[in-house]
Amino acid sequence: MPTKIFVNLPVEDLNRSMQFFRALGFSFNPQFTDDTGACMVISEDIYAMLLTHDKFRSFSPNPISDATKATEVLICLSRDSRDGVEEIVKLAIAAGAKTYKEPEDHGFMYGQSFQDLDGHIWEWVWMDPSAMPL
Repeated sequence: MPTKIFVNLPVEDLNRSMQFFRALGFSFNPQFTDDTGACMVISEDIYAMLLTHDKFRSFSPNPISDATKATEVLICLSRDSRDGVEEIVKLAIAAGAKTYKEPEDHGFMYGQSFQDLDGHIWEWVWMDPSAMPL
C-alpha cells in the first residue's frame, strides 16, 4: 500500500466547510464521512479530514488553535499548471475564502494562497522542473 496522508483540520461548521470545498471541485468519501467529520478527497493518496471541534478534541489533548489568529500549518499542494493555480484560488475566493498573500512568481515556480472559512492556509503551486535553477 502506498503511503497516504490524512491532514486533520478542525472546522467550526462541517456542512459549511463541505459546501466550500465542493465549490472548489473536491468530493468526499461517504465511507468516512458522518455528522462529526468528512473525508475530503484531494487525490488518490491525499485526504483532508474536516472534523468538528468536538471530534478533533478527541484526537488531541491540546487546545484547538484559532487559525484566523495563529498559523498552525501551511498546506501546500501542487497543480498541473499556472492557470490551475489561479483557477482554484479564484474559486476559493468566490466561495468565501480570503486572500492570504500576494501571488509569488519565481519563474520556475508560481504560487498563490488563500485562507479557508476556518482560517486554514492553503498554498497552491505550479513548478516547471526544466526551468529550475541548478
